[in-house]
Amino acid sequence: MQQAIRTYFDQISTLVHRIPLENIEELVNIIFEAYNNGRRVFIFGNGGGSATSSHFVCDLAKGTVTPGKPRLKALSLSDNVPLITAWANDTDYTNTFGEQLANLAEKGDVVIGLSGSGMSPNVINAFRVAGSIGAVSVLLSGYSGGDAVKEATVSIIVPSEDMQQIEDIHLMLCHIVFRMVRSRIRGDI
Repeated sequence: MQQAIRTYFDQISTLVHRIPLENIEELVNIIFEAYNNGRRVFIFGNGGGSATSSHFVCDLAKGTVTPGKPRLKALSLSDNVPLITAWANDTDYTNTFGEQLANLAEKGDVVIGLSGSGMSPNVINAFRVAGSIGAVSVLLSGYSGGDAVKEATVSIIVPSEDMQQIEDIHLMLCHIVFRMVRSRIRGDI
């Protein structure tokens, strides 16, 4: 059993080192620019990506609070279950995030979608809505990024087809991005 655990750790380590650092830095810059311009950051996903989106928003909205500085405006579109199920029931599940963006997002906002496969229709649709509004869309995915990579402004792809490893690294990326954004807000970097 210990060997299987060690193998998993080694695989995660290998995957992490294959992600281009400039892509992570670009996401930090995008969020920081939105912060500087008083724009909002909307984050969403399905299943594990939904949980990660909530966690990421918690870190960004609370963890970046710095006395004397404006606050970063971050919202998870995965958290309003009544609204999600209303759109899914009354129209189609594909609309669950896009319709929320149509209500809330404005030009210059940031839209971050998590999709392990890059094939989630509601994430793809949300990116299309974001594009029509003039928001910047960022994909966190695995595999090859699927169809969502074609709709996103920026993509960070975990080069794996193992969903648990993809989701592990997505949370790690969210923590890294949060820490870098917090440091920029504080003026540390």
